[in-house]
Amino acid sequence: MKIRTRFAPSPTGYLHVGGARTALFSWLLARKAGGQFVLRIEDTDRERSTQAAVDAILQGMDWLGLDYDEGPFYQTDRYDRYNEVIQELLEDGHAYYCNCSKELLAQMREQQMQAGVKPRYDRRCRDLNIKPDQSGDCVVRFKTPLGGSVIFNDLIRGHIEIKNTELDDLIIARSDGSPTYNLTVAVDDNDMAISHVVRGEDHISNTPKQIHLLNAIGAQIPQYAHVPMILGEDGKRLSKRHGAVSVLQYREEGYLAEALINYLVRLGWSAGDKEIFSRNEMIDLFEIENVNKAGSIFNPEKLLWLNQLYIKEGDEQFLANELQTHFTAMGVDTSEGPALAKVIAAYREREKTLKDIAQSSVYLFQEIGVYDEKAVKKCFGEKALQPLQAISSAFTELEDEMWTSENIKQTILQTAETLNVGMGKIGQPLRVALTGGSSSPSIEITIFLVGRKRTLQRIADAIAMIQTQNSP
Repeated sequence: MKIRTRFAPSPTGYLHVGGARTALFSWLLARKAGGQFVLRIEDTDRERSTQAAVDAILQGMDWLGLDYDEGPFYQTDRYDRYNEVIQELLEDGHAYYCNCSKELLAQMREQQMQAGVKPRYDRRCRDLNIKPDQSGDCVVRFKTPLGGSVIFNDLIRGHIEIKNTELDDLIIARSDGSPTYNLTVAVDDNDMAISHVVRGEDHISNTPKQIHLLNAIGAQIPQYAHVPMILGEDGKRLSKRHGAVSVLQYREEGYLAEALINYLVRLGWSAGDKEIFSRNEMIDLFEIENVNKAGSIFNPEKLLWLNQLYIKEGDEQFLANELQTHFTAMGVDTSEGPALAKVIAAYREREKTLKDIAQSSVYLFQEIGVYDEKAVKKCFGEKALQPLQAISSAFTELEDEMWTSENIKQTILQTAETLNVGMGKIGQPLRVALTGGSSSPSIEITIFLVGRKRTLQRIADAIAMIQTQNSP
């Protein structure tokens, strides 16, 4: 059997980590088997679906590298097909028209709740042979079998059995003729020859309904795997109150796609004690049956640690290209300044995200607008004037071709020795002069990256500031 999986998000919101993990597991299942992965946009909720959400889903999938073999398919393009199936179900006796009013259904529900009975439609229209042209708005309901059970083997949870008496005669077409969720999903999974459905555990209740529909249209029943929820650190379902954000926001915050993918694959799945996986290793080792039944806690700190690890060990040029997007978003022109690969090399051990690197190194590409007040107060006293003047003279004699981090370091050491002061007496005022603050990579690397011309100008600006501050 050719394995075909699908990811079928609803564009009523952006692609979040829960959906991304489901997509990843589905993608891995297909890729491991040499099968096909299909993307389907379930956009039949026209009031809540937005083009912005569709775009964010597509961009998120692309950023994460979850390539699909077919799609994206849009359910709103398939209404004719759904209507065709609905008519076949009516003609074959698997469905019927129901003209019960909303008021009647509400009254029915209220009475059942008062009686302590699970609310459900009482099937009063099931055998009335109502025609759609009769008075009242009609919906189409599916005739759920009255006895027996739906039994399926969930690839993650094992044996699941749901009695048909627990199920309703679900609506498959609304009064305006539009198809409902379970009908469209069943038809699509059949038409797209989906062999394995990987989705969240909140869909377990939909599975027996869709199996009934698939049986009614003579379709092959796919295998199901219901993935547990991702939980916040309080043990409750991950939501905005836990800081859950869209996948694209992680990109904006400076996370790497490979770090996020690596983190998500370990949320509920493992291969021994291994923590770090390449794409190929994920594909080779992944088994859907090894996904845990219990929910997994989302730990932002571990994701951040993993992201820093990928920054430390990643290809410098690749990281430089990614870093460029953050400078562009900040409106910073990097054409006049050091190569971004050198910035990565200087900062990869210090920062945890690419956004942090961009914000920390912006002084390399823009003039200092505002100096850190505490750093100025601490390092720009009158005693800093002589060391800065001395190092300025020394750097002036260091020609462009001699402007290397090693030569810069030796120049600072020689100046400190000449002045009979510690390295810090020169290094700290220099750092503030060059960066506007008190934190940066080693002083010689910082000065090298700033460049000779800018270094001399910034030292001159610092000297002028100190003289002004200490003038009578």
